[in-house]
Amino acid sequence: MDSLTQIALGASIGVAVMGRRTAAWKAALWGGVAGLLPDLDVLLDHGDPVLNMVLHRAETHALFWLAWASGPLAWLVARIGGEPGLWRRWWLAIALALMTHPVLDWFTIYGTQLFLPFIDEALGLGSLFIIDPLYSLPLMAGVVWALRGSNRGWRANTWGLAWSSAYIVWSVVAQQHVLGHAQASLRSAGLSSAQVFVTPAPFNTVLWRVVAVDGDQLHEGFYSLMDGGRAVRFDAFERGNALMAAQADHPQLQRLLRFADGFVSLRQAANGDMVVSDWRMGQYPNFVFSFNIGPPLAPGQTPPVATQERGTMDVAAGLTWVWRRLWGEDIDPPR
Repeated sequence: MDSLTQIALGASIGVAVMGRRTAAWKAALWGGVAGLLPDLDVLLDHGDPVLNMVLHRAETHALFWLAWASGPLAWLVARIGGEPGLWRRWWLAIALALMTHPVLDWFTIYGTQLFLPFIDEALGLGSLFIIDPLYSLPLMAGVVWALRGSNRGWRANTWGLAWSSAYIVWSVVAQQHVLGHAQASLRSAGLSSAQVFVTPAPFNTVLWRVVAVDGDQLHEGFYSLMDGGRAVRFDAFERGNALMAAQADHPQLQRLLRFADGFVSLRQAANGDMVVSDWRMGQYPNFVFSFNIGPPLAPGQTPPVATQERGTMDVAAGLTWVWRRLWGEDIDPPR
């Protein structure tokens, strides 16, 4: 999720765990700091944008390492705050604020390596968009109210946490409903439903984007819970299997294929360079992560440093489409 939401979640957990044992502002401050810390890995530059992508949400998002880090951080917080006797309580608060960060990220589609150093697979359920006001705003409101110090403020903070947790459950239930409907739509259209993902369109859990792999094509469609059960209509796009096979040993391509669970396309631009796109984020032809990885490699060649391609979507037009499509209008997405 976005960093502001992670700060709000950490602050809310800090307030809930510390209760009246310390000042609400202290609990919110240190909980928010702990909630933000895992995302500081974005400041690391690995020398290549593909590496920067696949190595984000790695060690700093691993539950094992965060659990180990929580004790020393809690001891430091207790010392700074002049509350050494509350060290164990701070440990619980800091541990939860740290570890709920990657767990929340797991509900987005990006990919979070939760189980390093034991398993290096990037996990992403994809039931939440990276920014969702219905998740974030109740958390923020609860924290702000708690900072006022009243009994109602403490209860509001608890209700904010409860709402956000219930909203996550709702997102998973809605996703599974849409997934089943999408798979049925694919089979009805004579397409494979073996490799498919469903993830929300921006800022909501009513309109969902569906992408399926079928041979040399990727199929993209959208389904709103307001569609009344009508079949998902898919558009087909070339995946570039022949070029992928010819470049099977290309290290940047292989990294992205593994990181994105195969939901990747490869095309050759007019100048001969190859462009690889991660289909999990954005929509055709404007993906959040597309990289120019240079011309096709001969055996033994070293690839150049990749450059990230930027989309050209009209944001205002895209948001207008999301709003109209969310309410069930059967209109084509902007391309």
